[in-house]
Amino acid sequence: MTSPAVGTVTARDNPTLVRVRKLQRGGAYRRAGEIWLEGEHLCNALRAHGRLAQQALISDSAWARQPLRDLAHWAPRVTRLSDELFATVSELPSPAGIGLLVEAPPLPALQPALPTVVLDRLQDAGNVGSILRSAAAFGFGQVIALEGTAALWSPKVLRAGMGAHFGLSLLEGLQASVLDSMKITLLAAEAHAALQLHECALPRPCAWVFGHEGQGLDAAVASRCGLALRIEQSGGQESLNVAAAAAICLYASRVTP
Repeated sequence: MTSPAVGTVTARDNPTLVRVRKLQRGGAYRRAGEIWLEGEHLCNALRAHGRLAQQALISDSAWARQPLRDLAHWAPRVTRLSDELFATVSELPSPAGIGLLVEAPPLPALQPALPTVVLDRLQDAGNVGSILRSAAAFGFGQVIALEGTAALWSPKVLRAGMGAHFGLSLLEGLQASVLDSMKITLLAAEAHAALQLHECALPRPCAWVFGHEGQGLDAAVASRCGLALRIEQSGGQESLNVAAAAAICLYASRVTP
C-alpha cells in the first residue's frame, strides 16, 4: 500500500468533523452512504476482513503510538487532530483516539438457505450488537433486521458488535413478507411457548427469530415460524433478556464445520 496523504485539522467546524458528528445519529449512515468506526478494535476488525476505509482520523496522542499510526495508514487519507478536537467527534467517555470513515456496504441479496438470525423490532443497540456477535460465533452467516429494528451500522450497534458485522451478511429495513422466501425452518424464541428448547431436535440449518424486548414477536412474523420454543428457567421467572436468550438458542443449533 502506498503511503497515504496526511493532513491536519484545527477547526471544530471542519466539514469532515461535521460529517462524523452527524453519523453518530442512529441511521444517519443510510443517507450519508458512509459509516464511522471508532476505536482500535473495530478498525483492526475492518482491516482483518480486508475491507477498505476512505479516511482515518487520529488524535495527536494516538499518532505517537506506532500500532495506531500503522492502523491509520490503512486508509488512503489520514487526518491528524488534537486530542481535544477528537473528543468532539467521539461518543465514548474516553475517546479512542482513532476512527475510520468507511463506505456503507450495499444491501446484500437474501440467501434463503443460509443459517440466519431474524430480528423483529429490537430496540436496544446493545442487544442487537450482542446478537450479531453470537450469530458470528455460532456460524449464522446472515442477519435480517426487520423494519423497526435498531440501525445495524449505527455507532452504538457497531461498538456492541465488536467487529462481528464484517463477517456477516446484513439485511435491514425489510418487511415480514421477506421471510416467505426462506427455504429453511424459522424457529421463534418465545417465553411462553409450549415446547422447550432442550426437549426438541432442532432442524439444521435453521433461522432463529427474536422479537421486541417488551412486545415479543409481531403476529405476522410469528405466523411464519415453523416452531416456537422457550428456554427452561428453573428460577421460575423470566430473567433472560433477548441477547442472552439468543446466545443460548444459537449455541443450541450452532453450525459446525
